[in-house]
Parts: sequence; C-alpha cells; structure tokens
Amino acid sequence: MRLRRIPGTREKILQYTPWLVTEPTAWQGRWQDYIAGRLGSQQAEPMEIHLELGTGRGRFINEMARDCSDHFWIGAELREEVLLNALELAKKGETPNLAFLWINVEQTVDIFGVGEVDGIYLNFSDPWPKARHAKRRLTHRRFLERYRRYLKVGGKIRFKTDNEDLFRFSLEEFEANGFALQEVTFDLHNDPALSSMELSARVMTEYERRFSRRGMPIYRCEAVLCSRD
Repeated sequence: MRLRRIPGTREKILQYTPWLVTEPTAWQGRWQDYIAGRLGSQQAEPMEIHLELGTGRGRFINEMARDCSDHFWIGAELREEVLLNALELAKKGETPNLAFLWINVEQTVDIFGVGEVDGIYLNFSDPWPKARHAKRRLTHRRFLERYRRYLKVGGKIRFKTDNEDLFRFSLEEFEANGFALQEVTFDLHNDPALSSMELSARVMTEYERRFSRRGMPIYRCEAVLCSRD
C-alpha cells in the first residue's frame, strides 16, 4: 500500500534530534563513539548494536529498546510518513538507547563497519511475490551478502513474515549463503515453545498484531552467521 505524502513531513522529521542520525556514514566503524556521545556517563562499556531494517511505524523497535536497555537499537526506514511516527514514539518514550536512519536498506553497507552489528531484524518485509522481483526481497542473497559484511560472526538475523512463500524462499537463501537456521516455526503464536523464545519473538509489530487477530499464522526463524568467508 502506497502511503499518501503529507506536506511538511520531511521538515518535521529533521526536528527529531537526537533520535535521527543525519549523517550516518560518518559513523561507519565508530558507532560505539556515537553511542557513548548519546549516553554520556551512562555508558562505560561497549554495547551490542541491534538493527531493524524497515521499522515501519516503530512499535517493535521502541518496545525492544525500552525493555532491552543494555543494547543500542537502530532502526532504518525510508518511508517518511511511517518514520515520523517511529520518531514520535521514541521522543514520547524518551528512549536514550535508540536511533533512526532515514535511508534505503541498501545503504547500510556504507554505514556500518565489518562485524559492527550484533543482530539484524527483518519484520514483515515486502514479499515481492513475482519471481522477476526476487532480487528485491530483503532475504535475497544479494542483500545477505551486504549483511554478512557488517553482522558479526555468530550474530543473528531474526526474520518474521506472514507470507509462507517468502518464508520458504528465505530459509533456502539463508542456508545457501552461510547462515545456520534456528527456531524455525510456521505458526509462531501457536508454537508451544513461544514462551521460552527470546523477547523479540513475542514483541509484535503493527502488522503482526493485525494478522494474528485474524488468525493468520506468523512465520519466524533465526539465521546465525557462521563465517564471513
């Protein structure tokens, strides 16, 4: 669904400092310095960096940042109308360990250094169902190659979707490109193991809440980067 462009949105987004990182490429390889500058005396040790690609309206990442304050959370989103909503939530919650990038996902390879990111979250990405558009899927191998550069070895991609075809495609792509699969489920919210899964499995996005209420299955997996070679 294409969002209607609202006049003045861009100007409003630029007012949301410090949550909006206006020159993210300047921090490549130096994100711990950025974090120390944001948190000041609150931050003495390096923090894990967790990156959500496509934050939407920001419900998931805002809740994760609030409940996992020992990590630093970064959300990447290009669509300005939904990014503004995510920024508003961050400001309302006064969440210090959270920042946003107003970028296309493909730009992340120029923003993070080798092994600088501890975890990646892909929540309800566009499925691009037509075969000729497969390369646009965020779990296609051309994207996985980018993630491999800045995700640390042993780091995870957590992937959720409501689209079974995309999920099966993604499982194959992960395994064929140096990732080991964990916690694969084809019906997350009816999975007996849900209560023992990590928090990110249970925190719902806006789409997830809507789909679950309709009784639609949610597909989820974790893909662990085994090596960078």
